[in-house]
Amino acid sequence: MGSLFSRLKKGLSRSRDALSKMVPGGAVDALSEEEWIDIEDALIMADCGGELASQLVSKARKGRGSSIESLKTSMLGMFPEISAVEMPADGPFVLLVVGVNGTGKTTTIGKLATMFGKDGKSVLVGAGDTFRAAAVDQLAVWVERAGADMVRQHTGADPASVAFDTVQRGVAKNYDVIIIDTAGRVQTDRGLMDELAKVRRVIAKAYPSAPHEVWHVVDAGTGQNAVAQVERFREVAGSTGLIVTKLDGSGKGGIVLQLSHRFGLPIRYVGVGETLEDLMPFDAPSFVDSLLPEHVA
Repeated sequence: MGSLFSRLKKGLSRSRDALSKMVPGGAVDALSEEEWIDIEDALIMADCGGELASQLVSKARKGRGSSIESLKTSMLGMFPEISAVEMPADGPFVLLVVGVNGTGKTTTIGKLATMFGKDGKSVLVGAGDTFRAAAVDQLAVWVERAGADMVRQHTGADPASVAFDTVQRGVAKNYDVIIIDTAGRVQTDRGLMDELAKVRRVIAKAYPSAPHEVWHVVDAGTGQNAVAQVERFREVAGSTGLIVTKLDGSGKGGIVLQLSHRFGLPIRYVGVGETLEDLMPFDAPSFVDSLLPEHVA
């Protein structure tokens, strides 16, 4: 846990540095009105969103203990309880991964395959992003590195067909985990989103209880666009969890708080870098400790 916390802390350094310029230091028992306004503004600029920033400050002001510890407590209260991922008693666990291009979705799938493999599970990946040959090739490198197997078709093949074939093979060959990649979708393109809905339907036809989870990969740096993405993808694909990537690339760590609070979806993983170790299971207390400036955490 220590090494995970250090990587998370390092990855969130931009967000923490931005907050430290406006959040007062020390175990302050009472803050002035102006200082609370500064904190609210800092949270808004960190992409918490205006409504949530106001709620966090309001709850913090009513809390017990030092003002900053109260702020920390109010942040932790924004996260739903995260239950462990349940594996089916018999048959493979099927995970559908969705998201727009540029979020790190392909790399994230490769890292997940590696993680499952390290847990001793056999993994089959369906290369459903058939419109981008480079994405399939990139995924193939990760899959080989993970010791997993992959189903791929020609460039431009029907993604739903890839998904169906992957699940059928995974069930027939008794894989433990099946991960289905999908083409990067623009949530405003109805045709592309309809195709995503079709992918989900055919997965269920190949394996009636599937998909067991639908994880949406979002880029922390996209701000309010990430909120619009989650709203639309949840509607079409039935998202059950979020993976927030590229938290190291901007000072917008507050987007994690906003997404969790607004949609009530568990944050399954956060990404703070390129290596396998930089994709880590989400832990709310560690996240809040890493987000707040060191002298107030």
